[in-house]
Amino acid sequence: MRGNHEWIVRDEDGVKREIRVIKEASLFRFQTKRADADVWTYFDNKKTKPNPADVESLIEVLERKYQRKRAPYSDLQLAKKMLADLPR
Repeated sequence: MRGNHEWIVRDEDGVKREIRVIKEASLFRFQTKRADADVWTYFDNKKTKPNPADVESLIEVLERKYQRKRAPYSDLQLAKKMLADLPR
């Protein structure tokens, strides 16, 4: 699906962390799971906000996908607005 994005990063302690982002109703819903954990952590942008580094990673993923015409420009704009709205 076009609204789903996922990638894997390594945390500072060397543990892999999988990040999934699903676009629903003009909002991005983040899910993260560490390799040493059994449960997913959900960020819905209302009560819980995602990590700014994860949003920056999403922007990088969307920029690459947009260049290949795999993601709409509106998603990229939405992610950049989301990063600007996050507290630092």
